[in-house]
Amino acid sequence: MNRRDLLKAAGITAAGAGLCGFLPFLRRQRPEETSEPDESGDAGVEEKSATKQARTLPDGVEARHYRARDDGTVVCKLCFRKCAVIDGGRGSCRNRINSGGTMETLLYGRPSAVAVEPTEKEPLHHFLPGTNVLCIGTAGCNFHCKFCHNWHLSQRGVEEVGRYFTLTPAEMVDLAGRHEVPAISFTYNEPAVFYEYMYDIAVKARAEGLKTVFHSNGGMSRRPLEELLPHMDGATVDLKGFTQTYYEKLCEAELKPVLRTLETIKKSGTWLEIVNLVLPTHNDSPSEVRSMCKWIRDNLGSETPLHFSRFSPSYQMTNLPPTPVSTLERCRDIAAEVGIKFISIGNVPGHEANSTFCPGCGKRIIHRQHFTVIEIKVKDGACESCGRPIPGVWS
Repeated sequence: MNRRDLLKAAGITAAGAGLCGFLPFLRRQRPEETSEPDESGDAGVEEKSATKQARTLPDGVEARHYRARDDGTVVCKLCFRKCAVIDGGRGSCRNRINSGGTMETLLYGRPSAVAVEPTEKEPLHHFLPGTNVLCIGTAGCNFHCKFCHNWHLSQRGVEEVGRYFTLTPAEMVDLAGRHEVPAISFTYNEPAVFYEYMYDIAVKARAEGLKTVFHSNGGMSRRPLEELLPHMDGATVDLKGFTQTYYEKLCEAELKPVLRTLETIKKSGTWLEIVNLVLPTHNDSPSEVRSMCKWIRDNLGSETPLHFSRFSPSYQMTNLPPTPVSTLERCRDIAAEVGIKFISIGNVPGHEANSTFCPGCGKRIIHRQHFTVIEIKVKDGACESCGRPIPGVWS
């Protein structure tokens, strides 16, 4: 079922943003030039936390995890950027605004993408395989990746997208129930930018017996992430490369916060899978791939699933050719040599490595054709053939 049919069946209509052209308050704010105290070093300053109920304001909903200054600026503390935003300005994600000294999110209850999708599309290979999830996304992102496939959402403000659906957290959970999906996924764009909406949906979903997952670039700050994780069952994180230069040049971002996020998720017990989109000549050198795999093995464990995904030309990188399948296979071989147990190749329909194999006996335990699961031979969290435990969320 596509997005239009899904929403039509549920009786939900889309709302136009009603704004066009460039407006004064659409000013994007650069990250603060001076250094801010670390998240743990804000003694004496009240921080809006996820336990504080958001109040409705004229232009949006009060955001969480920010700090107001005496000079009228607000410092967003949701992600690594810590944008200092002047009155009327916005952060780097385009959708968090300083409204008279109060930081507001313009995304609460305003998803721009809602659809039922296979869990495998996240991608999640060890999380309820063969099921569907209700996927939710909005405008905006705190990264600015030159190769983004969803740039029409992620690199725009909600007004620029020009179309969104009005759905409260309770309505979103009800929608999931109507379509009998076992989980809700926050995806399409970076979920951190609609943190407040995601958080409230996750809490209500848990209360109704639904699982929740999110697909992230890993740039969220530690404190909001630690508040969110108790309400999450799974996460897919993009480890886009393994050098700071790559992150700066192609994503306008930083590597270190992503590594910290991966460690935080793993320590929390939330199920974790990693995606590495392989860009020819940019992050595909054997030495970089090997270093990345060793870091994953040593810091997250050798049984953390790792997906090598094929790049196809998009956004500002249409001049780059698709990743050769042989490059993806070389990455898989390197990961196996390092000791990673569960390795897949994505965006290559029909490739054998899209399926999951038991590290014990070598037999195929989840047979996939792209996003379709053909057969599952995992019983009670173990390989049916040899009994080796297979980590994941299976029921």
